[in-house]
Amino acid sequence: MNFEKISMENLGRIDAETFKEAEKMPVILILDNIRSAHNIGSIFRTSDAFRITAIYLTGICAIPPHKELMKTALGAAETIPWMYLEKVDEAILEAKSNGYYAVAVEQVTHSIYLQDFKPATKTAFIFGNEVNGVSEEALAVCDASLEIPQFGTKHSFNVSITTGIILWDTFLKLKTL
Repeated sequence: MNFEKISMENLGRIDAETFKEAEKMPVILILDNIRSAHNIGSIFRTSDAFRITAIYLTGICAIPPHKELMKTALGAAETIPWMYLEKVDEAILEAKSNGYYAVAVEQVTHSIYLQDFKPATKTAFIFGNEVNGVSEEALAVCDASLEIPQFGTKHSFNVSITTGIILWDTFLKLKTL
């Protein structure tokens, strides 16, 4: 079989203006003190690919136009609506006040395995710090927690990889867009 790359012009991507008006997946991501601007930029880029509703940045998270974030985001920081709130619990309560079901992505007692998780009509996923995970302040106001089963020697994925897995799974389950 002979494979040829599809040119950028033929991929059928929408422009930034069309993106702003397009239907969004009813998902908000809340980033809880993520320390790497590269991870945050990658999360913006993946969020653009799945056309999510918004990203809430909290605590020590870099915010646009941070140079490393913008380099990794490749323009997605201009398409995905975002806001900064200092405290993660306030960000979660903001999402909940807008009808979002708050789900920590963390390994805790009573977490739901991803394959068993059914996303709500509107879901806010909370992703934690690369070392400490989702904070106690965040867990205290979440409605549920889910985790991705793992079978190797490591106990976690990189936060940007985790975001991609969660968004793909949610997209498949919601069958939106």
